[in-house]
Amino acid sequence: MLSVVASRRAALLVAAAGFFLLTHSHAQAQWWKRAPVDFEECADAAEKAATKAEKTSALAGCNSKFAGRRKAGGGYAYYDFLQDRTFDIAGPNPTPDEQKKIDESYTAYLANQRRSNEAAQAAMRQQLEQQEQQAQQLQQVALRTDVARVPVPVERPKVLQTIGQRPKGAPCAKGSFSCEWPRLSESLNDLKKLFNPTPGKPAKKG
Repeated sequence: MLSVVASRRAALLVAAAGFFLLTHSHAQAQWWKRAPVDFEECADAAEKAATKAEKTSALAGCNSKFAGRRKAGGGYAYYDFLQDRTFDIAGPNPTPDEQKKIDESYTAYLANQRRSNEAAQAAMRQQLEQQEQQAQQLQQVALRTDVARVPVPVERPKVLQTIGQRPKGAPCAKGSFSCEWPRLSESLNDLKKLFNPTPGKPAKKG
């Protein structure tokens, strides 16, 4: 009878020990399967996925769950691509107060961008106006230069006398060419008539 009781107790002890071991191992497994606390833990778990498609899907889930990234010195950083700026945050995701500051910074960023665009447009308009004024000035200078290059017609001088002639009523100096030329010209004409008589008309036959 005592042996039977001892054997039952031994069986109970073995069963209890086995149950404890199973429960402990199951608890350890549950601890390893706990949810990741930040992006880095989530990405490490995603790297262990069986296929490439599962890994890609798991990494996309990590990006959607965690906005912050670990910093080397502790804490987290949040990168806002709209502002191209990084903000320091306390945890793996911005708190409501941190998100409010990020939004206010983005509003100020948009205002600065708008002012910069307006200033750039004003500078562009001013530059275009200056170019138009310079073009007009160059055109006016070119027109004045072209007018200066056109020759002004000069009045043709009147010939007061020709060779061998003198003005009427002018005194004639003896031996001067202008006085002697008319007489020489008449003498030459008389000689031409002697050597080249004008042919007369043929006489009519009776």
